[in-house]
Amino acid sequence: MSDANATPPLPLFYRRPRAMDPALHGQLRLGSPGDFRFARKANAVALLGPEFPQAARFYPIVFTSGANALPAAVLGLKTDDNLLVDAGGRWEAGAYVPAYVRRYPFIFVEAPERDRLTLCIDEAAEQLSSDGPRPLFDGNQPAEVTRQALELCTSFQRDAAATRAFVEALEAAELLVERRADVALERGERMAVAGFRVIDEAKFNALDDATFLDWRRRGWIGLAYCHLLSSGNWGGLVERAARRSAQG
Repeated sequence: MSDANATPPLPLFYRRPRAMDPALHGQLRLGSPGDFRFARKANAVALLGPEFPQAARFYPIVFTSGANALPAAVLGLKTDDNLLVDAGGRWEAGAYVPAYVRRYPFIFVEAPERDRLTLCIDEAAEQLSSDGPRPLFDGNQPAEVTRQALELCTSFQRDAAATRAFVEALEAAELLVERRADVALERGERMAVAGFRVIDEAKFNALDDATFLDWRRRGWIGLAYCHLLSSGNWGGLVERAARRSAQG
């Protein structure tokens, strides 16, 4: 039996989010952009619907299993291994960086009264220091990096709600099915990546005309096609894994 008073798990990456306050964070600064060391062990991250066209060029797009399913970009073949981030924390040049990653260490948290969202920052983020190049505040006012974070988190929240509606429609139409990816690594090693779902293409193609037209109006047909086409990116992850292994 679950504990009704148990603290819900924190989102991926976040360890100590706290509402931004110039009295608490006025002297803190962020490091230079482009340091993604915090994401080195993330083999998948949440993905928003508007990101599908860009993400589908680089990553397999899948759907998580269980309640509150969401789309995710697969970044690695093994647990705790992001093949897009190198030892120095650099994301692979030219590859799309999901918004979930780009917004860190900022996040919206629902206020206790549940009628508004508060911009928070992960106080445990390694990018935070007192001598970084990007201040969080200019006096008592948000500095540029904080204003940009507010804009990104606002659009993230809006797009997340729209994405949930898309997934709920897939669920209602019973289009999501469990799958696993069987991949062959170097030296003949084989492994199965499981625990995700995909759209059943045959069922999707059999949607009735009224549903198809409604989904096209909502922009969901394009999202479904991006997802289906992204399945060709498993080979790219295998190639990255081979390169990393060769580099030692």
